[in-house]
Amino acid sequence: MKIEIAADAEKAAQSAARLLAEHIMMAIAGRGHACIAVSGGHTPWAMLENLAQRDLPWSKLHVFQVDERECPISDKDRNFRKIKTIFPKECHLHPMPVEDAAKGAEHYARDLGRLLGKGLQLDVIHLGLGADGHTASLVPGDPVLEVTDRDVAWTEPYQGHRRMTLTYPIINRARFVFWLVDGPAKREVLARLAAGDPDIPAGRVHAARQAVIADKAAAAELAT
Repeated sequence: MKIEIAADAEKAAQSAARLLAEHIMMAIAGRGHACIAVSGGHTPWAMLENLAQRDLPWSKLHVFQVDERECPISDKDRNFRKIKTIFPKECHLHPMPVEDAAKGAEHYARDLGRLLGKGLQLDVIHLGLGADGHTASLVPGDPVLEVTDRDVAWTEPYQGHRRMTLTYPIINRARFVFWLVDGPAKREVLARLAAGDPDIPAGRVHAARQAVIADKAAAAELAT
């Protein structure tokens, strides 16, 4: 796993946006379009805003969600509210259908399959890292951690909401996975991720190509 350490959260976001843009362009050059998945939370917005200012062939980009809370689109906790305000209108945005508790996960997996084809590989997956070791909405102790036969599934309630999330199978098949991590609260868990600790959900991501971009505060406990 490649680890890049930036001076602060702003620099980390800029580096992550540059890396994401590079992989988008490689995918478009190779396959005619790019399919990425982005996480929610607070950390990625500066990265995505920086990305949106770049001169990219936006009409060839498909943006999926890594996870989403089960709440109305009007709810401030809904990640897609922010995503749709950041990306240029030429992008193809694919919101998770969390309003459909019965069939939403199945429908989203089918939507992914239509674009990804037989290999079912996303070009890039951006992940966050929680202080408890969760990534996507793969949280400690949740039955979703054991899902091996579906690419999209529902979690149990976590911090007030059930979540729809990508599962390990599709994350581990991705062509490239990267984490953007900032802040001192992530020091211990980032060190565990870097060590490949399987006791945290993030440590069970085994995509062939992985990278971390972290600020100095988050990287303070990494071995030098």
